Amino acid sequence: MTSAEMPASSGSTFTLNPDSTNTQQTDPLRKATGVYVTVHGHFYQPPRENPYLDAIERQPSAAPFHDWNERIHWECYRPNAFARVLNDRGEVVGIVNNYEYLSFNIGPTLMSWLERYDVEVYQRILEADAKSAQRLHGHGNAIAQVYNHIIMPLANERDKYTQIRWGKEDFRSRFGRDPEGIWLAETGVDYATLEALVAEGIRFIILAPSQAQRCRLLPTQDDPHPEWHEVGGSQIDPTRPYRCYLKPTLSTSSPLSAIATNNGKTDHSSSPHEEGNTEGLPYIDIFFYDGPISRDMGFSDVVYNSHHFAGRIGSAVRGDHRPAQLISVATDGETFGHHKKGTEKTLAFAFINEFPQHGWTVTNFAHYLSLNSPAWEVELKPITAWSCAHGVGRWQDDCGCGGEGSLWHQKWRRPLRDALNWLRDQLIEIYEENGRQLFRDPWQARDEYIQVMRDRSPANVSRFLSRHQTRKLTAAEQVDALRLLEMQRHALLMFTSCGWFFEEISRPEGTQILRYAARALELAGEVAGVQLEKGFLKRLGLAPSNVEHFKHGAEIYRQLVLTAQVGFKEVAAHYAITSLFGNHKPTETRNFQSGQDAASQHHPSHKRVYCYTANELDYQLQRMGSLTLVVGHLKLVSEITWESEHLVFAVLHLGGWDFHCCIQQFIGRRDYGQLKEKLFGALQLASAAHTILAMTQLFGEEAFSLQNLFAEERHRIMRLLSQETLTRLGQLYTQAYRDNYGVLMAFHRDELAVPQELQVAAEIALGHRCMITLRSLEQDISEPQKMWNHIVELEAIATEAKHLRCRLNIPEGKQMLEQLIARLLWQLLHDANGSFNADIQQLERLIDVGDHLNIDISLQRSQELYFSCLHSQIAPLCATILANDEDTHQCRQLLKLGQKLAVDVAVIWNKFA
Repeated sequence: MTSAEMPASSGSTFTLNPDSTNTQQTDPLRKATGVYVTVHGHFYQPPRENPYLDAIERQPSAAPFHDWNERIHWECYRPNAFARVLNDRGEVVGIVNNYEYLSFNIGPTLMSWLERYDVEVYQRILEADAKSAQRLHGHGNAIAQVYNHIIMPLANERDKYTQIRWGKEDFRSRFGRDPEGIWLAETGVDYATLEALVAEGIRFIILAPSQAQRCRLLPTQDDPHPEWHEVGGSQIDPTRPYRCYLKPTLSTSSPLSAIATNNGKTDHSSSPHEEGNTEGLPYIDIFFYDGPISRDMGFSDVVYNSHHFAGRIGSAVRGDHRPAQLISVATDGETFGHHKKGTEKTLAFAFINEFPQHGWTVTNFAHYLSLNSPAWEVELKPITAWSCAHGVGRWQDDCGCGGEGSLWHQKWRRPLRDALNWLRDQLIEIYEENGRQLFRDPWQARDEYIQVMRDRSPANVSRFLSRHQTRKLTAAEQVDALRLLEMQRHALLMFTSCGWFFEEISRPEGTQILRYAARALELAGEVAGVQLEKGFLKRLGLAPSNVEHFKHGAEIYRQLVLTAQVGFKEVAAHYAITSLFGNHKPTETRNFQSGQDAASQHHPSHKRVYCYTANELDYQLQRMGSLTLVVGHLKLVSEITWESEHLVFAVLHLGGWDFHCCIQQFIGRRDYGQLKEKLFGALQLASAAHTILAMTQLFGEEAFSLQNLFAEERHRIMRLLSQETLTRLGQLYTQAYRDNYGVLMAFHRDELAVPQELQVAAEIALGHRCMITLRSLEQDISEPQKMWNHIVELEAIATEAKHLRCRLNIPEGKQMLEQLIARLLWQLLHDANGSFNADIQQLERLIDVGDHLNIDISLQRSQELYFSCLHSQIAPLCATILANDEDTHQCRQLLKLGQKLAVDVAVIWNKFA
């Protein structure tokens, strides 16, 4: 794909000109005329948060990224927000926000993660929807999604409504408008689901062509009984919208829904439907995506070239002289950039060049529906989804889907589904029995709990409880109310479709939904005192695993779920051990035995430990030789359920990786004071064994170590504890490298294989030296002369590394250099301080150093920053200089910098030729 035809003056983002999308006199954005194209991306990731910490922990399989959300973000979500349009020299001539032209849904759980992780991309997505709504007369590209991707035909009626209501409210709170359409997980649908969607005001959905059974023209006065056409073999024409009526023979009346038509007046208990008479029946409109093209997008090379992609779209255009038609395709949004690298560029160029050249209008489903109301009616197969040929068997049966080519069975699917259904029903009884004492309407409270899930600030939670409580609740009752709602939240999360999607129950997706189930069980026990785990495990035991080590679901639960549970003691142990690596300072101990407690008293301080607030009420630390002992009093509060505990901790650091930590309930100041006296008295003997014995006598046998820390903090402390050793090794390797530099050069000069020990020493020594220099450069960024010295040193390192064919493994240094370049560029463009030319030279040299170090630095953020200023700042500056006949050196330097960042500046540069 190339885009050499694109003008370099197109600005920082492209916006389609309505007048350029069709040469006809009629405006296709206001009246249905010609060919319309919609590309829908279903953006979704399985929820990966630890249910106890409300955070994603490190996933080694996603390396070098922290987790799979982060990896896919950098491969897909961010590139689509800043999709490059390149010329034939590989230079950027435009940056397109693909979300402005894609029809898309983004799972609410993924959007929540995006909002926390990369607010810039999150805002680009929101802005894209707003801009598309401006372009398409009020119809934005974004549609909602059922909240946590459950298979709707397998959900009970109440869960169907909550999933839709949560999805709608989450959408509304982000995009500032009601959704017109909604994405059903796996496009799983039945008529009961359609009924719920209509009741909730959803206008349209998107389905696979294989889900239609038959269709016909809508009845008219002239033709009250049009002929039905069987299309069950994916034969439906996907270029038009269809209307699906909820006929009494095809759906079930719901006591939960006052079912109405789109004008809000028709009751579902009307007289039996007469063939041909659709007047007064509730309905929903349906789009069927083009199946063959959508499959090609996922499984062929068609999306690697925008010209070929447009050609494939064009092959679906019908030549039957209809006034308007829609070519719509749908696929996982992660296709563009994650599954198929670089294809976000294909999309960008297709949207702003290829499709307009064909005279096609880029639109979305809601806009097309506003122009072209359905003239056809459709009936669906009873229960279907887009990724299972057996209805929805993939999420409840050993149907073979998801295990293509594998020898593994899926006999575990039905017992897993049955076990979770049983647990759900038990939790319903607990929720209703206990909830009616606290909430005026427990199920309405659950439906509106999404407002708390979006904002857990104490003020918002208090407002929510005030609206729904039966009376003013005590503090303990407030905790129980929140526990009940969290129990229901996890009861819904445990049905997330990913748990059944693949071939084995012990995969991370299956384990994740079992962790949600475990959390729901735990909350049920805390509120109602019931023990449901035994019955749940009995049912899980019927779910056979393909992995011999696990045997069945109950064993997976014991090994992978119970071991990951987190309570207040674990949080306190985490706090206690990590406090040794925080800002606490040791106190003197020399006067301790004389009765003078030298340990300092700390004022209460508030710190966050994931979704807990830690209030430190007392903290005392003493050292004796190589031993360090900390004793403290802590109040922990859950930010989610508001439950709290007062705990006492003691942690003994024996040096290195060896920690011994004990936790117990706080039972009073007097006992706490005696405990401290005994522990610090034991420490005076400078005996680790004696101190640990005292801890055991006071706290009991249960103890925590470094291994019990949450993974993220454990890894941080492991790196801290290793730093001294690594620094010492770096110095040793550096000495070995210096002592043998001549020998190394001789081997390379004579093109002999270098001894591995010497080559490794060179790479580690140069990497160590490079990191020291980069850290110094980061510290001295405001001192030009020092910066020059550091840059010269980096150049020398790069030269040595090249001569010795060293590959530096410094991922932290790569990130530091990328951030330094972006920071200096921002200062240059927004905060020039008189040393303009010198700043440019420093930037150019740093960019060159990054290239010569061969550490694979990415200049994407710097490229985006430069491009955003090219036409708003740089071009006007150069025009002013030219107009005033001033020295053009500064402009030339700025434009050369753009070339170095691979931005097309030819149009401006040619003015200086």
